[in-house]
Amino acid sequence: MMADHLVIARPDGAPAQLMLLFHGVGAAPEDMVPLGEHLAAAYPHACIVSVRAPQPADSGAGHQWFSVRAISEENRAQRVAQALPGFIDTVRHWQDATGCSVEHTALIGFSQGAIMALESTRDRATVAGRVVSIGGRFALLPQHANRDATLFFLHGKEDTVIHYGYTVTAAEHIVALGGDVSADVLPHVGHAITAEMIALLIERLQNHVPQRTWRAALRSDAPIAPKGGD
Repeated sequence: MMADHLVIARPDGAPAQLMLLFHGVGAAPEDMVPLGEHLAAAYPHACIVSVRAPQPADSGAGHQWFSVRAISEENRAQRVAQALPGFIDTVRHWQDATGCSVEHTALIGFSQGAIMALESTRDRATVAGRVVSIGGRFALLPQHANRDATLFFLHGKEDTVIHYGYTVTAAEHIVALGGDVSADVLPHVGHAITAEMIALLIERLQNHVPQRTWRAALRSDAPIAPKGGD
């Protein structure tokens, strides 16, 4: 239910941006509040919502997007695919509720939430202009570049839950496909969202000029505006 989601920030009037946060397995929307509060300070005209996963976690604590019981490389993609329609419905619900377009929507996921956010871009029409994976991975690497979405990867090099190599491989793969990607591996960081990671994420979001903006500017000879504001 949408009432189970946590609205961290919502400005008066129409939001300029929509930022949806997706927690990891066995967690809750409240776990993403510190990240959401930093984003709200950086983007005061954004609506920021921490979304609750739909399933009770296998462990009995918190929630999950898909079951990790007996998870394997062979069955992960199928489980993600089964969960994806509900995930996309949630994104579209908040877009309708806020009036924010796909271009002005950012999906920011941690761990299992990052898997879902990344999979929403894979070989299908995008539902968000910016997608952030923190300590996440693709269930399957895409076959084609999603030219309407910029992907941001952040990963701790000491992550023992999802190895940072998945981020390196995905970033190299997307670059080879001609996609738009930013990737950072942070030393001495495990499977967590740290203050250093949050600061770096905000810097990347504010300063990265998407490829689609470059393409539009080259077509029209229009100047490229910086991305620092709302």
